[in-house]
Amino acid sequence: MSETYDLLLRGGHVIDPKNGVNSQADVAIKGGKIAALGPALAGTATKTIDVGGLYVTPGLIDIHLHAYGGYEGWLFPDQHNLPYGVTTVVDTGGAGWKDFEDFKTTIIERSRTRVLAFVNIVRDGMIGAPEQDTTQMQPEPCAEMIRRYPQHIVGSKTAHFGGPGWEASGGAIEAARLSGTIAMIDFAPQPTRTYKELLERLNPGDIHTHLYAAHIPLLDENKKINDYVWEARRRGVIFDTGHGAGSFWFRIAVPAMAQGFPPDTISTDLHKSSRLSANALMPVTMSKFLALGMPLQEVVYRSTQKPAEVIRRPELGTLSIGAEADVAVLEVQQGNFGFTDSGGARQDGTQKLECQLTLRAGEVVWDLNGRGRPRWQDAGEYRRAP
Repeated sequence: MSETYDLLLRGGHVIDPKNGVNSQADVAIKGGKIAALGPALAGTATKTIDVGGLYVTPGLIDIHLHAYGGYEGWLFPDQHNLPYGVTTVVDTGGAGWKDFEDFKTTIIERSRTRVLAFVNIVRDGMIGAPEQDTTQMQPEPCAEMIRRYPQHIVGSKTAHFGGPGWEASGGAIEAARLSGTIAMIDFAPQPTRTYKELLERLNPGDIHTHLYAAHIPLLDENKKINDYVWEARRRGVIFDTGHGAGSFWFRIAVPAMAQGFPPDTISTDLHKSSRLSANALMPVTMSKFLALGMPLQEVVYRSTQKPAEVIRRPELGTLSIGAEADVAVLEVQQGNFGFTDSGGARQDGTQKLECQLTLRAGEVVWDLNGRGRPRWQDAGEYRRAP
C-alpha cells in the first residue's frame, strides 16, 4: 500500500549534514514531521511542490540576534527570519533574569519562529546604562531563571560592559556553570581583562561571539592567529560569527579563514542597524562565507547542525526521519555580487543565497514565488468574499 503524505518536496538537492546527505532527493512530510527522504519517493501527497534546481536544507538556526527588550534595535522574529529560511532563533541577552517572563509572554509565545534565549546576566537586560551597573550582575538569580525554563533558555549572556573588571563576563560564566548550561560572551578587551584571559576562563561549550570584530585580537601583528586562540578551540570553546553592524571585518575574516580558522557557527547579530548597514540577514551572511571560499555544504553545516549542537538542541538542524519538519529551500544565484562588512568595505562574490520556501513544523510559512500555489486561472473558485 502506497504511503500518503501531507507535502512532498520533489526533485531538490538535499543538504543534510547530520545524516551525510548531499544529493538530489525528495523530502516527504506528514503530521508536521519528516516522514521520508530519498530519490524519487513513491506515494502520493496532498500537495507536491517542485523544487528542482534548488537546495533543500534543515531550517536555518541563528543563535545570535535581538528580538526583545529595552534595546532599541530589536526586531520581531517572524518577519525578519521566516522569509529567509530561519526557523529557530536565539535572542542574545535582550531579556535579563528579571524580565524574561515578559519576553516569554510577549514574544516567544506569539511567534511562529521557534524563539530561544540567552538570558542577560544583567537584571534588566540589554537596556543601556544598567549594563554598566555591576550590582545588577547576579549569577544565582540568573541561573535560577535558566533552571526554571529549560525549554526556552539555552544559557547566559553578557554584552556591552565597558568596566575594568570581570563582573559581567565572569558572572555570565558562573551563571552558566550553576545552571549546567553555556555562556555567550560579547567582550571588549581592557588592559585589566584581556582577550587571552577571557578565553582561558571560558569552559568547553561556552561561546565567544563577534569572532571577526576589529577590536578582538584574533590575529597577532603578523596577521597570524594567536596561539592562545588555537588553544581555546582545542579546549572546546566555541567561536561564533555574530556579524552585527560593527563586528564583521573582511580584513580579519579573510586571513583567519586562510589559516583554517572559520567560525564554528554562522550567525547574524540581527538588529535594526545591522539589517540596514550590512544587510546582515542569514542568507546574506552565509553568502559572505561562500565568497570567502567556504563550500556550500560546510556553510549549511555551520548554519544548521552545528548551532543546534552548540545550544544543546540536537533534535534541530536536521532532516532526520521523525524530526520536526523545519525546512529551508534555497536558491544559489550565480552572478556578480558585492558583500559589505562593518567597516564599509566590499568583498566580491559570484554566488548568492536566496530563500524560496520556508517550512515551519511542516507548514509552508514563506513561498517567495508561489511555487506551492496554483495559477489563478487553474484555481477555480478560491477565497471568494462572503
